[in-house]
Amino acid sequence: MDRRKFLGAVSTTVAGAGAATLKPAAGPASKDKKDKEAPQKAETRRVSYRVKGFTCITCAVGLEVMLRGLKGVARANASYPENTVAIGFDDRVVTEKVLREFISVCGFSVA
Repeated sequence: MDRRKFLGAVSTTVAGAGAATLKPAAGPASKDKKDKEAPQKAETRRVSYRVKGFTCITCAVGLEVMLRGLKGVARANASYPENTVAIGFDDRVVTEKVLREFISVCGFSVA
């Protein structure tokens, strides 16, 4: 895994997400506004993979961020200590094959 390339990609993804996603919620009114602005992505399937290549917590968090930016992915939770990633996605938009290939492009492998 090329750590610098991966971290650069994660930084670009986070920066491209917009400053609004990085601001903490101000309260219930803020939550209501956020719900109207960003509709929830549909989750029709869930998968969990054992991932090889995590060398630190940043790897797991970075993979989460990258997966969440992928069209059709509703949620992604990676665990560095367990070397796993759980993904909720809309199988009408993205396939498991695409998810596994995407993880490989990020510099990791699915066991």
